[in-house]
Amino acid sequence: MLYKVYFQEKLGEVPVREKTKTLYIEAKTEGDARNKLKERNHNIEFVQSVEGAYLEYEKQNENFKVLEI
Repeated sequence: MLYKVYFQEKLGEVPVREKTKTLYIEAKTEGDARNKLKERNHNIEFVQSVEGAYLEYEKQNENFKVLEI
């Protein structure tokens, strides 16, 4: 399954909407996605599954790229 992860680049950084970044990752579960990103020291705000029409919409974004881990 594909997940969209909302995060701050620094682990101790307070979530601020304007500084929130996103990435896409292939994982079996939300927990698996979080585990794969553990070593990156990101402050993960939210992990959301992406499928169906929502996935097709996201694919239209020029910044859509699935992270390979």
